[in-house]
Amino acid sequence: MMKIPPLNPLKVFEVVARAKNLTTAANELRVSQSAVSRQIAVLEEYLGVQLFTRERIGVKLTEVGEAYARRIGPAFEEISEATKFVTQKYSDNVIRLRTYTTLTARWLIPRLPHFKLQYPDVEVLITNSNAPLDFGTEQCDLAIVLGDGNWPNAEATLLLEDVIEPVCSPAFLEAFHGSTEQLLESLQSKRLLVSKYRKNDWPTWLAHVGMGHVFDKAEKMVFSSSILTWQAATDNLGIAIGQQHMLDPDLKAGRLVCPFARPLRTGRDHYIVTPSVQRYSGKIAAFKEWLVREARESKPMTPG
Repeated sequence: MMKIPPLNPLKVFEVVARAKNLTTAANELRVSQSAVSRQIAVLEEYLGVQLFTRERIGVKLTEVGEAYARRIGPAFEEISEATKFVTQKYSDNVIRLRTYTTLTARWLIPRLPHFKLQYPDVEVLITNSNAPLDFGTEQCDLAIVLGDGNWPNAEATLLLEDVIEPVCSPAFLEAFHGSTEQLLESLQSKRLLVSKYRKNDWPTWLAHVGMGHVFDKAEKMVFSSSILTWQAATDNLGIAIGQQHMLDPDLKAGRLVCPFARPLRTGRDHYIVTPSVQRYSGKIAAFKEWLVREARESKPMTPG
């Protein structure tokens, strides 16, 4: 079992040993000289030894006090450095954000110039990852994560609803001369473009429209990311599942269309997630507020 004296008297001893003067130590600690003397007396009583001899001017370490100070001083320096390491990220001008590539490229990056205009001295350092979120190992201040809003030891704020539906190029749609319902029925004969990390989107949407049997029978082309899937749809390779907030610019520009206009909210939305225990930081609070404001002002085009 560790034997540790009361920490407040121990800190007072470290300062007095370094300053070699009660008045100087009291000024550094912002307490009275008598308070310093009382704390030294408490420590001496706990240890059962005399640490200082009082002289006409100042104090002098005893031999045992000198030996004790040589070992206590570096310990307090190590505590100070460790504390600086933990708290420095809240005092610098860097925000460490963990998210994933699709949201970064399609939603966040186009909006970041707005943030930089308001906070030119703040740097946003982005790390992309699809791994499960764990603030115990993550070197980040906050994260944007797709999920149900529940993460252990974390607080979540809804950012963007996850709304999906099929998208294709205008040329792909024009090449089909039937009605929308006929196109829906013919999906099992069309190439379905599938994102590796969103592989359940197609089965989920097809079940939503009563055609859950189609996915297993249809030809599929799988890509490593949603971004590549959407590019393949733009280049007429087939039909992909789109995420509404991510594709709004493409829909407005006419590069992609929603042939069925039957969106589905998946129930797994994008959240801003922060540790439950986190030192307050003005820059992090401002960034969160900005993200929520940007999301609120985002108005995806209603497919039609």
